[in-house]
Amino acid sequence: MSRFRALAALAAATALVLTGCAGTSAAPGAQESSAAADGAFPVTIEHAFGETTIEAEPTRVVTVAWGNQDAALALGVVPVAMPKVTWGDEDGDGLLPWVKDKLDELGAETPTLMDETNGFDYEAIADAQPDVILGAYSGMTQEQYDTLSKIAPVVAYPEIAWGTTWQEMTLTDGKALGREAQAEELVSDLEKLITDEAAQYPALAGLSTLFTYIDPTDLGTVGYYSLKDPRAMYLTEMGMTPSSAVETSSTDSETFWFTQSAENVEAFADVDALVGYGTDATLAQLQADPLWSRIPAVASGAVVMLPDNTSLAAAANPSPLSIGTPLGDEYIGLVGAAAQKAAS
Repeated sequence: MSRFRALAALAAATALVLTGCAGTSAAPGAQESSAAADGAFPVTIEHAFGETTIEAEPTRVVTVAWGNQDAALALGVVPVAMPKVTWGDEDGDGLLPWVKDKLDELGAETPTLMDETNGFDYEAIADAQPDVILGAYSGMTQEQYDTLSKIAPVVAYPEIAWGTTWQEMTLTDGKALGREAQAEELVSDLEKLITDEAAQYPALAGLSTLFTYIDPTDLGTVGYYSLKDPRAMYLTEMGMTPSSAVETSSTDSETFWFTQSAENVEAFADVDALVGYGTDATLAQLQADPLWSRIPAVASGAVVMLPDNTSLAAAANPSPLSIGTPLGDEYIGLVGAAAQKAAS
């Protein structure tokens, strides 16, 4: 089960040019020779636990949680250690396909992969001897932050646990790496790419939407991601409009996840298109349910069911590496198809 699905379930009960010659590989920690750090050090980054000062350009970078390795790699920095992906990794090598492709592009060896199934692997992190630990997108606690800070300077999330957009993650981690200007350019380019890809599906514009986690064993609750969560925000970047329930719940909230009783299904009467994790069987189950079937998106079948534990499902939580990949474009296409069904 993904960390995100696990957290959602818990709430409901609680992401160059080759360096070196052909036939050689860069060691983890290597950086693109064509992308020297553009920031002056020291740099100070404010976050939920205070602020962190990084005195000099990091050469040994460790990433924790989800997606931060994507930001570093997208900026040409290969971590010395990063989490082993256990959800969305369909071939069992601990890497999502866009991460694998980027490592190949950089001519880099696979970094040390850390098992975060039971939390951060402090011993592996310390063994990597990092200059900085990137966790701008994470759910680390104060205690975890304090422990990590004894190893190296830590970049935590800006405000809300698991509430960092891919843009914020890229810019924050980029600043820590001394590549703020490069990160800003990358974000701008990727935002245009999303806009251009979504423009192929005009039905997306203004359509009301909801990104949900569906527990097929308990349809008595409707759980959904807030506008603090990158999945929900990604839908708005495609031109869609969050449902009134999402808008209302997200106002002044400090969480990425909400639940409501399905008895209050009227709260979702404006949901034209719905995205969640599941299968065609899940959709059939929703359509047979006396409450869920009253949601317009469910009734019309304007639903994207992302197969669990697949790279496609992982692409719904965008990163600066997944955006623009075949799977990233496929995801936007699926949402576009659901929007077209809602509009027809």
